[in-house]
Amino acid sequence: MTSPDALLVIDGLKVRYGAIDAVRDVSLEVREGEIVTLLGANGAGKSSTLNAVMGLVPVADGTVVLDGDDVAGRTPEKIVRLGMTLCPEGRHVFANLMVAENLTIGAASRRGQGDAETTRSDMLELFPILAERHDQLAGTLSGGEQQMLAIARAMMSSPKIVLLDEPSLGLAPQIVDTIYELIVRLRERGATILLVEQNVDLALEIADRGYVLATGEVVLSGAAADLRGSGDVERAYMGGH
Repeated sequence: MTSPDALLVIDGLKVRYGAIDAVRDVSLEVREGEIVTLLGANGAGKSSTLNAVMGLVPVADGTVVLDGDDVAGRTPEKIVRLGMTLCPEGRHVFANLMVAENLTIGAASRRGQGDAETTRSDMLELFPILAERHDQLAGTLSGGEQQMLAIARAMMSSPKIVLLDEPSLGLAPQIVDTIYELIVRLRERGATILLVEQNVDLALEIADRGYVLATGEVVLSGAAADLRGSGDVERAYMGGH
């Protein structure tokens, strides 16, 4: 049963690439103010789920309801304007543009709430290194700094919910800890987050709830504290669900 405070509800999602079923049947919900993590081994369908939810790849079947609106089949720009945004795997900052310009682009499809400059100030306060690098080309930033920029750029659209795809990917452990501390601070500021992550322990440490995917299906779900102490998560990763 869907919770009355669910902000994002995905039901029976299917994604196909030609004859391949990348996502077979994914149902999950994210409630306002939560961090929910979507876990699974490589090829489990995590990124395909996020890309379909954001309108970047077609939804073969199922519904994606954002704050009461079914957004399945809508364009990414429309989905951003309705209040959902994606911070993609691999960061994908605009390397030849300055940090300031990347943030401005993040506000281009901004949901009509508040002043973009206020959000910019909030992000530069949360990510002080970006304030220092404000007029520097994004391509000259370190990997960790680029990840901070990618998250800040996503938040510039004033989202109701932000989808974070593998924010720890390719980063040194110390930098990963910093990124995750910042994600927690975003939630403390009212952000709602759906987090895709391969680092199971790290994700479950900050999440409220989790879902585990295997071969495109949800095979396990529950409170993060319960999943942390369960051998079922490891078995799902090893294909023993």
